[in-house]
Amino acid sequence: MLLIASLIFAACGTKPAEPAAPAAGEQPAAEGDIIIGGILPMTGAIATFGQSSKKGVDLLVEQVNAQGGVLGRKVVFVAEDTKSTQADSATAIQKLIQQDKVVAVVGEVASSNSLAAGPIAQDAKVPMVSGSSTNPAVTEVGDYIFRAAFIDPFQGAVMANFASKDLKAVKAAIMTDANSDYSIGLGNVFKEVFTANGGSIVSEVSFVSGDTDFNTILTTVKNAKPDVVFVPSYYDTVGLILNQAKNNVGFPAEVKFLGGDGWDSPALFELAGDAADGHYFSNHYSPDVDSPEVKAFIDAYQAKYNEVPDALAALAYDAANMILKGIEKAGTTEGPALRDAIAAIELNAVTGKIKLNEKRDPVKSAVVIIVEDQKQKYFTTVNP
Repeated sequence: MLLIASLIFAACGTKPAEPAAPAAGEQPAAEGDIIIGGILPMTGAIATFGQSSKKGVDLLVEQVNAQGGVLGRKVVFVAEDTKSTQADSATAIQKLIQQDKVVAVVGEVASSNSLAAGPIAQDAKVPMVSGSSTNPAVTEVGDYIFRAAFIDPFQGAVMANFASKDLKAVKAAIMTDANSDYSIGLGNVFKEVFTANGGSIVSEVSFVSGDTDFNTILTTVKNAKPDVVFVPSYYDTVGLILNQAKNNVGFPAEVKFLGGDGWDSPALFELAGDAADGHYFSNHYSPDVDSPEVKAFIDAYQAKYNEVPDALAALAYDAANMILKGIEKAGTTEGPALRDAIAAIELNAVTGKIKLNEKRDPVKSAVVIIVEDQKQKYFTTVNP
């Protein structure tokens, strides 16, 4: 609704083309507007994550502008599609910083993509707040990089403890994506905590992003006779794994598959069908949680989009809110002052209370979701 029109340069020669006209329903930025950027995977392997994230930020910007904007100025959100890749994430943030002159950036969703974009934001002294990148290395890039999500060591420990203590599992298998920092990080923490609890890892297998046939490695895992199988990957892969585990390999119903927040997408059920039922994953929020922040967010989101928001929408909403509250607190959009203000933020957010530690990571609770009848259902909350 409030996207800035980008400048398109001619394919030959050096003369710049005329600015592109805004799409229908969108407004270009005017002098004096506060422009924040978004690097989001709106197409590609994890497109639903980017689409939900954009909806969350668009909603917040609409609400803020209806109340007079920030520092008396209108807020404009400019989103760039990263196409779910590291290379495009780097290109997108360069465009936002150099051409659109954004004061801060929301994104990226995936840890690997944030790691590709983060150094560019850091060098330019433009704060970047990821809603959902959970690998610890993301904020280690530098002091201009923040996040709204809890990190993998906590999430991995949550699911390892859940497996041991709630499900009484003693044998676990781990399936990780060899090309994903997110997947590897979660798998390592799960293994460490589960074995510390007295459990044993009976099988460890890996796959590569884009694989579609998991029958062979699933057979290997099944033959190891685990009680639980931890699959810290994204919905596009997990949906296929769950489908093939039940319908091709014939996993017993008592073997539970576990995952992280990467499972959170309606597309999971399109790929897995009822093969997702009875399994669990950790997440940052549930619409079933009773809090005034969650209720207000869901009501506004449903009124605008006629759908229930997922965790990616909530996290992006919170990440953008951290930026806008930071601008308000700093009284300026100047990089170092905004960085310091965001670092000092304390916010009762949709996904829980956000107060950043010295590494610019929030210390917050996680929820465990169970899938029933191809729908997410809140199961329990785990505190840090």
